[in-house]
Amino acid sequence: MLPGVGAGGDSGARQAGNAVIPGLGSSVEFAPGQVSGGVIPGAGPSGKPGSRPTVKLREANPDDPPRYAPEWLELREPADAAARAHDLLDPLRIRLANLPGKSGGVVIHDLGCGTGSMGRWLAPRLDGAQHWILHDRDPYLLHFAAVSSPRSAADGSRVSVETRRGDVARLTPDALQGASLVTASALLDVLTRQEIDTFAAACAGAGCPALLTLSVAGRVELTPSHPLDAEIAQAFNDHQRRDGLLGPDAVTAAAEAFSEHGATVRLHPSPWRLGPEQAALTEQWLRGWVGAAVEERPELRAEADVYLTNRLTACAAGELRVTVHHVDLLALSRPAGGAS
Repeated sequence: MLPGVGAGGDSGARQAGNAVIPGLGSSVEFAPGQVSGGVIPGAGPSGKPGSRPTVKLREANPDDPPRYAPEWLELREPADAAARAHDLLDPLRIRLANLPGKSGGVVIHDLGCGTGSMGRWLAPRLDGAQHWILHDRDPYLLHFAAVSSPRSAADGSRVSVETRRGDVARLTPDALQGASLVTASALLDVLTRQEIDTFAAACAGAGCPALLTLSVAGRVELTPSHPLDAEIAQAFNDHQRRDGLLGPDAVTAAAEAFSEHGATVRLHPSPWRLGPEQAALTEQWLRGWVGAAVEERPELRAEADVYLTNRLTACAAGELRVTVHHVDLLALSRPAGGAS
């Protein structure tokens, strides 16, 4: 459990058949199995229409609420760690080892770091000194990320951390000056095509590789199957594409954008595989997934209420397995210093 996240406060306690949703100043209650009036904030893979990740590529209202609650990020961290594509690490290690001017170690910018799960996963898998710059708009999440960050690399070298609060209105090569690597998780699918092109151009201009993990692929498999699975999945995917966001089309768009800017792109599947051991995550994911579908297609509400009740019952009984497909992307831009 991450430091500071535990029982009490807005920690997601269950009370008298009603769910207290993590991360909210006041509770939102709904009957077991009932689809709430909107997508559950901080308890699923989608946000309200127009919402963005905590680090953004556009101007934002500083009073906007954070996209993710720390309890949700804590809940999904083991599944994220198990899903991330280890096969992309060797080409990344080779590139980092050959970067010009890395004698003092590598500098890694983690965009939308949340509670720092990417650093906890990646830093111990890379050799050499590392300095992580953690970006997030939420100071609470930045605190968690800083205090729980690794302190040593795979070979025992020092890992240091700094935090930077705020939104990134425009990501430019200057903003990435001195960066050895940019990382992010669950970011691409909540960007527009223009924002992804801006991102790719900035990394290419800085000669900086990017490791972008856990982008939704638009495919979900539930066992046992149900006749409504495909309809819920399609409505969720449509919800992901609201307001020009790319949703499940983002990985393809990003691969094209980075390639057009001269990067070598590698893609690898990174699915969540959720069984009885991940029942708590599956429950919250289901609520967010079905909630987004109903928000996109309100006419599904009556059927979706019954569907969700049945799915939650099966989940609690250890009878439900879910595969949520994601894709990891490694883009190896040409180094600015001329190394291959």
